[in-house]
Amino acid sequence: MSDKTDAAGMEYLQSLPRRWVTLYIPLGVFMFVLLFPFYWMVMTSFKSNEELMSKAANPFWIVKPTLDHFEKLLFRTEYPQWLWNTILISVLSTFISLFAAVLAAYAIERLRFRGSRQVGLSIFFAYLVPPSILFIPLALIVFKLGLFDSVWALILTYPTFLIPFCTWLLMGYFRTIPYELEECALIDGATRWQILVKIMLPLAVPGLISAGIFAFTLSWNEFIYALTFISSSENKTVPVGVITELVEGDVYHWGALMAGALLGSLPVAILYSFFVEYYVSGMTGAVKE
Repeated sequence: MSDKTDAAGMEYLQSLPRRWVTLYIPLGVFMFVLLFPFYWMVMTSFKSNEELMSKAANPFWIVKPTLDHFEKLLFRTEYPQWLWNTILISVLSTFISLFAAVLAAYAIERLRFRGSRQVGLSIFFAYLVPPSILFIPLALIVFKLGLFDSVWALILTYPTFLIPFCTWLLMGYFRTIPYELEECALIDGATRWQILVKIMLPLAVPGLISAGIFAFTLSWNEFIYALTFISSSENKTVPVGVITELVEGDVYHWGALMAGALLGSLPVAILYSFFVEYYVSGMTGAVKE
C-alpha cells in the first residue's frame, strides 16, 4: 500500500510541472491577452482627465476615481437613445432572422428534394460575401423605400447577413436530431408544421439560443450599415454614436469613449453569462439517439 502511495505521489510531482507548462501557463497568457483590453477600458473610464493626461500618473491604476465621464455620457450626450436603438434593432433583427432561418434550415435538412445540399451551400456562401460590398446596392434599396435615417433601415438590412449564418448553424443542429422521431410523428398523423413546432423546436432550443446569441452579437457590433444608413444623432447605434459623437476633430474624449465602450459591452456579456451552457451545447450538438 505504501509503495502504491509513493508511486502515485511521484507521478503527481512529475506531472505537475508538465501540466503547468502545457495548460496553466498558456491559459494564463491567453486570459491576460484577452482580458487586458477590458481592464484598460475600465481603468480609463474611471480616471479623471487630469490623471489621464499626466505623465507622472500610474497608467495601470487609478489614484482618484471619478464618475464624470459616465455623467457626461448619460446626461450630456444621446447615449441612452443610442443604447435603446441598439437594443431595439438587435432584438428585432435577431427574431426576424431566427424565424426565417428555422424555416430554411428545416426545409433543407428534413424535407427531401433535389438540390437541397446545393441550396444549403449557396446560403452559406451568401454569408461569406463581405458587408462592405453589399452595403452599396442595399443603400439604393433603402433610399428607394424611404427608410434612410430610420431604425427600420437597419432592422430590415441586418437579416441579409444574419439569416445565412443562422441557417447554416441550425442546419448542423437539425442534422443531429434523430429522423426516427419525425417518422413516428408522421405515422401518427402529425403535419410538418406540428412536427416543427412540437418536436423539432423543443429539441433544438440549445441550437436556437446559440444562433440567437451570435445574431444578437453581430447586430450589436455592426458598424458599416449603421454608419451608412443613419445620419441623425438620435437614431444612431452605440458603435457609431460613440465613434462619431465623442471624437471632435483630432480631440479624443478618451474617458467618455471608454465609458461608452464599457456600457455598450455589458448587455452582450450578461447575455453570454446567462446562456453559456446552451451556447456550448448548441455549438457541439447535444441530441443523442
